[in-house]
Amino acid sequence: MRKLLNGDKTYRGILYASAFFLIILLFGFFITFIFESSESLSKFGFGFLTGKQWDPVDGQFGALPFLIGTLITSFLALLISFPVSLMIAVFLSEYFYKGFFHNVIKTSVELLAGIPSIVFGFWGLFVLVPIIRDFQVAIGVEAYGVGIFSSAIVLSIMIIPYTASISREVITMVPSDVKEAAYSLGATKYEVIRKIILPYSGSGIFAGALLALGRALGETMAVTMIIGNSNIMPTSIFSPGNTMASVIANEFTEATDSTYLSALVEIGLLLFIVTALINLIGKYIIKKTTRFS
Repeated sequence: MRKLLNGDKTYRGILYASAFFLIILLFGFFITFIFESSESLSKFGFGFLTGKQWDPVDGQFGALPFLIGTLITSFLALLISFPVSLMIAVFLSEYFYKGFFHNVIKTSVELLAGIPSIVFGFWGLFVLVPIIRDFQVAIGVEAYGVGIFSSAIVLSIMIIPYTASISREVITMVPSDVKEAAYSLGATKYEVIRKIILPYSGSGIFAGALLALGRALGETMAVTMIIGNSNIMPTSIFSPGNTMASVIANEFTEATDSTYLSALVEIGLLLFIVTALINLIGKYIIKKTTRFS
């Protein structure tokens, strides 16, 4: 018994030490960002967040175009990918929950998650961009091809596995006796999915979408290759733009001036804060919906 208790204390000590290490690591990231961007923070203040001009030659640095570009690209990608991900999850868990087609689709989704982002970038550049350019010509807008819309489509493909995998897992955890009771009362497959399965697993599906959104917010290489790398405020979803991650990737090696480098680090700090805020808000919503479901 004493050995068992000692083992339990050791196990708890390891857990506490791991949690403490993660907190210190997160706090260290934040302090490092604050320290390295202190020059930009003191020079531009809140105007850095609201500024629309990014001109390293004149020493003007405003992050609003990149913040807007990041949010539009990520949320548009989530909007495109979520219905597809949900259909895949329902298809795998309720229609083809075993067998050859189940294994093929499940393996394809898992392989999609493992493809490097630069491969998606090349695919978007050589395949998707010409298609988008033809589409823009057809609807009468400026035919850039590259831009926010193109990068959002590539991002949507990249984040499908995250929402689909988690949604499938939570859908399979819906109690079978609840579904069988609905079937015994004469409910159709569609009615069971719409009125029982989706409401029951709603918080888990939302958690999967939140994970996918976090993945989209921080994506760098694929977005950098096809977003157009324009430092001006986007005027439409077809405009070229930049995200916070892509502007850091593009300009970090060129930042020889200390203010320029500090401004790029502050963009990294802003991306860190935005990602943390979105995750905290999402977890709060999950907790509320779980409590009242």
